[in-house]
Amino acid sequence: MKFAVAAILLRVSLAPRSYASDPNPLQDFCVAVKDSNHAVLVNGKICRNSSNVVPEDFYFSGLNRPGNTFNRDGSNVTMVTVNQVPGLNTLGVSFARIDFAPYGINSPHIHPRASEVLFVLQGTLYAGFLTSNPSIPNRKNQLYVRYLFPGDVFVFPQGLIHFQYNIGNSTAIALTGMGNQNPGVIMVANSVFGSSPSINPDVLAKAFQVEKNVVNYLKSKF
Repeated sequence: MKFAVAAILLRVSLAPRSYASDPNPLQDFCVAVKDSNHAVLVNGKICRNSSNVVPEDFYFSGLNRPGNTFNRDGSNVTMVTVNQVPGLNTLGVSFARIDFAPYGINSPHIHPRASEVLFVLQGTLYAGFLTSNPSIPNRKNQLYVRYLFPGDVFVFPQGLIHFQYNIGNSTAIALTGMGNQNPGVIMVANSVFGSSPSINPDVLAKAFQVEKNVVNYLKSKF
């Protein structure tokens, strides 16, 4: 009985570590084979023969250059995931640079497969995240938000809606690390109002408690 209890406690104590990010790799590295070159798809990417691995498989250049922020949101995210660096396959990490024009926004979005740590390199950001729906009736989703300055760090938990907004009249730069080789992203407004095929306007009008003409106007923006 004591051994059974000890085994259960050991399993529980190791669980957070085991499921915090991608599964632990079973070898030193597993450089990804491009999906387009293979007919087999797996949860992740297939490993290349280690004898064909080169240093460039673990390398990316260009984060010193600002991204193009001349767009609707006034921001640009330069991702460094397994799709850019095949050596990230199975390692459970990725990276990004976010550039903001004055008053630019990285609009509300979700990373379904990763938590995120953001470091402000330049500028002043208003950043935060929303909790999932509360279990207590009539309790609203909690907003956790801060003004961030150069040198500040803020954490966004996996799967929660979050955003960053440049409140200054000059450019801003942030660097982020994420706990998945391919964190994924769901832009909330783009997904809801710009999906293909589009969501029935009656559904959105009911969900947002607005007239259908308002929904159609928002759809025209995406």
